[in-house]
Amino acid sequence: MVVSLSDKSRLQPLRDGTPALATICSHSSLQIFHGARVEGFGSVGIAQGTPPRFYDAFPLAKPDKFLLVDRWENVHSIVPKLEESRAVIVPTGSFVEYVGPERFSALSVPVFGNRRVMEWESDREKERVWLERAGVPMPRKYRDASEVDGPVIVKYYGAKGGKGFILAKDRDELLESPIRKPHVIQEYIIGTRYYLHFFYSPISKEGYRVADGSLQLLGIDRRDEANIDELYKLGSQEGLLKSGLRPTFVVTGNVPVVLRESLLPQVFDIAGNIIETSIDLFGGMVGPFCVEGIMTEELEFKVFEISTRIVAGTNVYINGSPYSDLVAPGLSTGRRIAQELKRAAREDRLDEVLS
Repeated sequence: MVVSLSDKSRLQPLRDGTPALATICSHSSLQIFHGARVEGFGSVGIAQGTPPRFYDAFPLAKPDKFLLVDRWENVHSIVPKLEESRAVIVPTGSFVEYVGPERFSALSVPVFGNRRVMEWESDREKERVWLERAGVPMPRKYRDASEVDGPVIVKYYGAKGGKGFILAKDRDELLESPIRKPHVIQEYIIGTRYYLHFFYSPISKEGYRVADGSLQLLGIDRRDEANIDELYKLGSQEGLLKSGLRPTFVVTGNVPVVLRESLLPQVFDIAGNIIETSIDLFGGMVGPFCVEGIMTEELEFKVFEISTRIVAGTNVYINGSPYSDLVAPGLSTGRRIAQELKRAAREDRLDEVLS
């Protein structure tokens, strides 16, 4: 699998000197900058307005330099400085959400991974086509409220950290809910939510093989969400709605998880199928991605979403997880990104991991 840059001349500065990993000062930037430092790369923090002071508290994860924009929409204005720094952009949920998928895709700076994947993640219709073609078990999707015959969750497009999602126990409750567009109405599966952090290398021949590369599981997390995680203490949902209180799903933190070991073959099969289908659809994924789903009491993992980049849940494993420690001690997803870039540069295969 090859993910080619439209202008391969942009790779030459990366071959001639040490690249710098660049990302927005948010989301998972601490482990990205820390991973860059550990692996001998520079780092660039992109911030709006002024450099965030909290990095002063974490000297091992503070970027080497900051580049400032007045508004996220004007991120193109710092492209010359990014090029001068030999920067490789590491996309995160904040990067795509703040800058926007179209502006992000148009940036004339090398990006770690295949930037084409963003159009498949940001459009929930295309994302479902991808996952269904991969044969992934998924919750039922409803075209409109008239089809609803049980509990549902309404989700919006993009990386918004669960903001605005709506839970309804039936059609009547859904019709009373304030829903904006674009959205998707999805069956609400009862089970345990898990977020699995995978990494796909197209250039590695070691380990768990998928297509021409290898797949790694670097960690698993669950999410703390406000206010759904505490709202139940106030009573039934019917009573809460009468009081004007609705459950919300804004992610406020992450909790580490270890999966029942007998379930690992199932989730590796799912992730492998997702990778192989991505190769057929748009040239494949490179690097970190997260398979997000529900494990039912029948021990079937149903995937409700995929994040095609590093996710914030990896932040609980900056010093390694029970899974990544079995790959290499102290391995974070941020550091794994830097390792892949280093290997690609050493083997003159940067065009296979950058776009």
